[in-house]
Amino acid sequence: MSNLYQFTATTLQGQPFDLEQLRNKVVLIVNTASECGFTPQYEGLQALHQQYQAQGLVILGFPCNQFGGQEPGDAVQIQQGCLINFGVDFTMMEKVEVNGPHAHPLFTYLQNTLPGVFGKRIKWNFTKFLIGRDGVPQKRFSPTTKPVKLVKHIELALK
Repeated sequence: MSNLYQFTATTLQGQPFDLEQLRNKVVLIVNTASECGFTPQYEGLQALHQQYQAQGLVILGFPCNQFGGQEPGDAVQIQQGCLINFGVDFTMMEKVEVNGPHAHPLFTYLQNTLPGVFGKRIKWNFTKFLIGRDGVPQKRFSPTTKPVKLVKHIELALK
């Protein structure tokens, strides 16, 4: 069976990140953007990170510029914006594509495993995927779903 642990990514600082190190963690993967109407969700994601990190929640943000060009910055600009504007200290990855032929393999896997209401494609920034401790995707949340609405799902996954 496929799971999260077969993938690798690169952090915003350019370091390789083997998702195998997340074994037995609950993971929330979010495609993010700095200039999106949903960007204030960074605050809610950071609050989830602070509240549940000690219990095993890991949040991974993947900046993406595929939706309205809303993540035009480079790694330094993205990192500064996340930290200065929203106090983000959960792990941010390098900018990726989430749809199409150049999509990061992790997002292709997530879309195929958990299609959305309108199909597999990610429709916009701040689509969220909750992964269980076994590395298997459990639930997909739309961009309009505020992080606070994920609490019951996160708590259930952490048990």
